This record gives sequence, structure tokens and C-alpha cells, in this order.
Amino acid sequence: MGIFGITSKLIKSIAYPSEMVPSIEEDDGHHHFDAVTEHEGAKLGMWLFLATELLLFGGLFAAYAIYRAKYPEMFMQGSKSLDVVLGSVNTVILIFSSLTVAIAVKAIQENRIKLVKIMLWVTIICAAIFAVNKYFEYTYKFGKGIFPGTDIFYSIYFAATGVHMLHVFIGMAVLGVLLRKVYKGKYSKDNYTAIEIGGLYWHLVDLIWIYLFPLLYLVG
Repeated sequence: MGIFGITSKLIKSIAYPSEMVPSIEEDDGHHHFDAVTEHEGAKLGMWLFLATELLLFGGLFAAYAIYRAKYPEMFMQGSKSLDVVLGSVNTVILIFSSLTVAIAVKAIQENRIKLVKIMLWVTIICAAIFAVNKYFEYTYKFGKGIFPGTDIFYSIYFAATGVHMLHVFIGMAVLGVLLRKVYKGKYSKDNYTAIEIGGLYWHLVDLIWIYLFPLLYLVG
């Protein structure tokens, strides 16, 4: 299955978590879902998925540790060439976006639909600003003749930040689907599982960057 197929299934599993939990057939022959079972099953499935994502980045972190120990000067010089200010701005943006998505989850539990819409919009805008900043950062590096494969440091830099950027785009798509369904009145204080697990995914995106930023930008 290609990356687009995997992304599509991820977005569907978050936007429609009830489809990921086996239904209960009652005496009338119809299938029904127990709300608690659906909520807990969807959250468990999301935590398991997040664990696999951590394993993916764990491999990148392991490669970083091995090669940094082997080539300390290369990593020092490479890190010094990165834009710490832009990296710091992006860090603040993602931390703030984690706050806004947490507020959105809390707001839907209290049925404050207008606040949910505002916070999801703010989170998506923060993600877009992060992506634009990375675009300018990549463009500057390419203009200087720095590409993946230039050396081991930049190979790890582009691999780690590139995979993270992919997760940012997936997160934006997930939040966009959730926001659209909020406008359609699909969620309330009695049905907020999708927004909660969507928030969990976005917190992962934030957490990964919090580790990447000091390892890549501050080591020099």
C-alpha cells in the first residue's frame, strides 16, 4: 500500500472511529455501538499507532546518535549552519498549536462548538505557518548547494525533518476533515472521540519536533 493509501486510512480512522470498532448485534438484528467501547477502542488504536510512529523516529534518532558520536565535528558544523531563530519560531508555533488543539478537545467536551471551530482553525493556520517556514529554510539550503546526501549530517537532517513535515501535512488534513465535520454538526459533548484522537496525533507531531529541534539546531 502506498503512502497516500496509508494516509487516507489514517484520516478515515480518525474522522470515523466507529468503523474501527466491532459492532454489537442486538436482538433486533441491527448493529449498535456502545459509546464507551467505541471511545476506548478508538483511543487504544490511536495509542498503538502512535507507538509505531515513535519506533519510526526512534530509528532516525538512533542513526543520529551513532553518526554524531562518529563524526562530531561534521555535526557541529552542520548544526551551526542551520537557522536557529527560524527553528525556534517553529518550535513556539508548534507548542502553541498543541495548546490550541487541547483547548478544542476540552471545548467539544463542554459543547462549546464555536470555540472548537476557532481553535481548530488556529491550529491549522499554525501548521501552515510552520510549513511555510520550512519551505523557506529548505529553499535557502538548496540555493547554497546543500541537498540530502551532501554529508551524513544533512542526510539525517533532511530525512528527519522531511518525515516530520509529512506528518505535519497529514495532521493538517486530519484537522481539516474534523473541522469540516464540526461545521456539519457531527460532533458534540456526547460524540467527541474523533476530535480527541485527532488531537493526540497532533500532539505527537509537536513532541517529535521538540526532540528534533535541540538535536539538529542546538548541538553546534
